[in-house]
Amino acid sequence: MPAALKVTLTKDEDKTLKELERSNQVPRRTKQRATVLRLDNRGWTVKAIASYLECAASTVREAIDRWEDRGIAGLWEARGRGRKPSWKNEDWQALEKWLSTERSYSARQLSQLLATKRQIKLGAEQVRPILLKKNGFFSKHYA
Repeated sequence: MPAALKVTLTKDEDKTLKELERSNQVPRRTKQRATVLRLDNRGWTVKAIASYLECAASTVREAIDRWEDRGIAGLWEARGRGRKPSWKNEDWQALEKWLSTERSYSARQLSQLLATKRQIKLGAEQVRPILLKKNGFFSKHYA
């Protein structure tokens, strides 16, 4: 049986974690880790916390270990996770240049242009949301 994990929080730490739990600007995982710590501080078992949060006991243990190793910084994910963007600023400039011409392009045509001229392989379904994010190009040119 694994050793019991017990976190002892100060009033300030508990207050900070409570604010993190309720903030809309904080990622879901960070909120969940804050909840784990607050419940553990109140005497809940790992099993009870996992059941309440509907997650694995290993997730609860990991949150506690992160707190013990790195403190509050351990609640957030490390930078550099996930897939890196294949777009560069020059690619945006080329796209903006194509869109500024008199001719209108469909998302499919833009994806083909990107593939042939910039060696970036994105489908039309991927180009549409990117255009929406970047200065509202899609809505200006295709509305």
